[in-house]
Amino acid sequence: LQSVLDQTYQDWECIIVNDGSPDNTEEVAKKWLEKDTRFKYISKANGGLPSARNTGIDSADGFYILPLDSDDYISNNFLEKAVGKIKESKEIKVVNSIVKRFGHINDTWRVKFELKTLRFRNQISCTALYRKSDWALNGGYDINMKGGYEDWEFWLNMLKRGGRAGLLEDIYLYYRIKEQSMYTDMMTNHTN
Repeated sequence: LQSVLDQTYQDWECIIVNDGSPDNTEEVAKKWLEKDTRFKYISKANGGLPSARNTGIDSADGFYILPLDSDDYISNNFLEKAVGKIKESKEIKVVNSIVKRFGHINDTWRVKFELKTLRFRNQISCTALYRKSDWALNGGYDINMKGGYEDWEFWLNMLKRGGRAGLLEDIYLYYRIKEQSMYTDMMTNHTN
């Protein structure tokens, strides 16, 4: 949340979705609501990651959407650069950046986007900027994909109607990899 507050692009709102968390998420979120009125808070019964994303996006007033998981962070100029990139062309449907993974895995993830490759391997991080209108055309994230890959499925559905991904040629997303997480579980199950 601090990385959102620090953005050089000031026209943002941040919707914190508590998807039935049993910890002190609400207490922490309310402190951020006091710091800046652009933070909003929604509490809902647990429905899984796609449901949480849809709830937040449905309540968003903005033209652009940037999902951000609670354990990741973005550089202070991510929104400025991403909005600038997506405005370059209506053909650009989604903007992502080179990703610095940290924690259990420490490396840099850089891929060249090709639609034919996207069918077999995800090339777009879950934290990528896109238009809310494209989310609506997609019907949102598939709520049946609670075990992961909801973002991959979302990108495939969005880009099969045309358009392309735009890549920011620098690291703007810092993606935490935990020893035990949805991501590591998916990678383990995918390779077995």
